[in-house]
Amino acid sequence: MHRDYYKRNKYRAAENLLYDSPEEECGVFGVYSTQKIDTFSLVQFGLFALQHRGQEACGFSVLKDGFIHTVKQEGLVLDAFKSVESAEDFQGNAAIGHTRYTTAGDKKRYNYQPLFAKNQYDKTILSIAHNGNLVCIEPIRKKLEQEGINFLATSDTEVMLRLIQKYLDKGIENAIKQTVTNIEGAYSVLALTENKLVAFRDPNGIRPLCIGIVDENTYVLASESCALDGVGAQFFRDVLPGEMIIIDEEGLRSEIIFKKAHQRICSFEYIYFARPDSIIENIEVHKVRMESGKKLYEQSPVDADMVLGVPDSGVPAAIGYSKASGIPFMPVLIKNRYIGRSFIIPTQEMRERIVNLKLNPIHSEIKGKRIVIIDDSIVRGTTSKRLVKILKESGAKEIHFRSASPPIIAPCFLGIDTPDKRYLISSNKTREELREYLKVNSLDFLSLESLYEILGSKNHCFGCFTGKYPVNKKNYKVDISAL
Repeated sequence: MHRDYYKRNKYRAAENLLYDSPEEECGVFGVYSTQKIDTFSLVQFGLFALQHRGQEACGFSVLKDGFIHTVKQEGLVLDAFKSVESAEDFQGNAAIGHTRYTTAGDKKRYNYQPLFAKNQYDKTILSIAHNGNLVCIEPIRKKLEQEGINFLATSDTEVMLRLIQKYLDKGIENAIKQTVTNIEGAYSVLALTENKLVAFRDPNGIRPLCIGIVDENTYVLASESCALDGVGAQFFRDVLPGEMIIIDEEGLRSEIIFKKAHQRICSFEYIYFARPDSIIENIEVHKVRMESGKKLYEQSPVDADMVLGVPDSGVPAAIGYSKASGIPFMPVLIKNRYIGRSFIIPTQEMRERIVNLKLNPIHSEIKGKRIVIIDDSIVRGTTSKRLVKILKESGAKEIHFRSASPPIIAPCFLGIDTPDKRYLISSNKTREELREYLKVNSLDFLSLESLYEILGSKNHCFGCFTGKYPVNKKNYKVDISAL
């Protein structure tokens, strides 16, 4: 049995033109206990800790007495949980949840996760939540439609769901193993059935997923370790690339699906997406950002009066730059923390002015000063240009711009919403042309070599910086005869 609770929202989301950074790529959270627990609160707290990974929509499924109950709501985590009339209806022993930012499929309600399916033969129920992006799914979708399988949404997640559903009579574990041999891309997935919680990760481990322990009866899974902290769980370990984790009344067990898996986690998780208090693959996100700032000063020292960091992800790098240079870090760039993604702005002029609403300087502290400003990245360049203009209008004497990531020259198709290559400014301008476009005194990016050194290896995905990906979708051919 499955029950969906929907609440229509009269506001529509603004287009991506408002933002000049790669957008979040979803977060997943799950909990399983051998006893009845406060699943409503646990999944709420876990998803709230992952709110930064997606603000378009939120959903969660709770297993209670053999039934899966689901809520999906446009907007933030609290919007979804406030739409529930009775929290008691969502008190069970297991749950999964999802914070959404669209990277595949459209933004319609039918693509909100978790997605649900039922096996028509033995009535097995299944709900899944997915972080990542699959490639070359259209042949699979068409083949399944030809077999009479109905699709209700347009996302890559539903293609995965219907494949699992097709093989569900073999049991959820075998269905997942059969499914992942027929798909390619990035996926960290939680699957909830009437008696177990299953997590699985692609063989490159492109998107993060970790395990935590609340007590001897209760396990949690999350995109980031900050969500474990949010529910009082102790970090246990990361789910390995190509691994499947099964949690049921017998406890936790593991099965390696892909014997030749390799770690290629997205390097941009450390630069921008993850919360600074998270630890991913044994690397502290905050430390990576601090070290990026130190490396930027080593690469291109400059004499200045203050260092500014663009909130939030640029701040640790700015502090690192300040420590290395001895130039004072001054938090005089103020972020409006209540700005959301629900603006409807019809003109380009007003779209550009939103930067003033999002970030505003303390003018008296900037006038006459030589400034080093550090942001996590430069994508389209429009926000960076507007920010420089704001600082100049405040009377800055010099502006030296530093990016705590290498130049972004290629789009991502593995779970991040980046613009087409035509709109990636570093792909279309030389360093000097970009400096002139921004109208700054100097410009530098963190080098790839420095990023390798900070992360401790090249065992990451650097596709947006190099154009080389761990998954080559051009050469990937779907063998639909194997489905």
